[in-house]
Amino acid sequence: MKRERSGGRLNDDDLELWRRVTDRTERLDLNSLFTPEIDDPSPSSPALRKAKTIVIGKPEGKLRRTAHNLSPSLPEQISSAPVQMDQKAFGKLKRGKLKPEGRIDLHGMTLDRAHPVLTRFILSAHADGKRLVLVITGKGKMRDDGGPIPVRHGVLRHQVPQWLAMPPLSSAVLQIAQAHLSHGGGGAYYVYLRRHR
Repeated sequence: MKRERSGGRLNDDDLELWRRVTDRTERLDLNSLFTPEIDDPSPSSPALRKAKTIVIGKPEGKLRRTAHNLSPSLPEQISSAPVQMDQKAFGKLKRGKLKPEGRIDLHGMTLDRAHPVLTRFILSAHADGKRLVLVITGKGKMRDDGGPIPVRHGVLRHQVPQWLAMPPLSSAVLQIAQAHLSHGGGGAYYVYLRRHR
């Protein structure tokens, strides 16, 4: 179907159709449709107290309060991980009573340099039959320059546990724990290795 245009203007049929549409249309009041986020009700307001939380898998009507789902801090994540090793040995480990058989210092390395160095160290220690090694990451520096994307404090400190939990290192690692103050505290990790078979 070809449309006839006369110099980019609508023809009479198009104008008549447009008039019919506009006659049946109401103008929207955008202020009544949208409320700005800063006008959210305060936690003590009656509207918020009456709000129901619907939980999938539970019958409607059963209410459950939900807190903000913020990611737990790194020490909380590591300490809440289930203990895979012997409980007595783990207690000694947490108190700094077990002596690491090897250590690596990743201080000042970039992520792309530290990853292969850590991988080689862990796999080599596991092959040598070592059980406990110390990985020093440092606590990190505050490098947030105020840009739109926040910069994580202590990039290596956050990345090392993730690397240890992924293949090929996950097959050699039994337990990760934050080091005792005598071995570096929040800037180091104990890595308890599996028995070499």
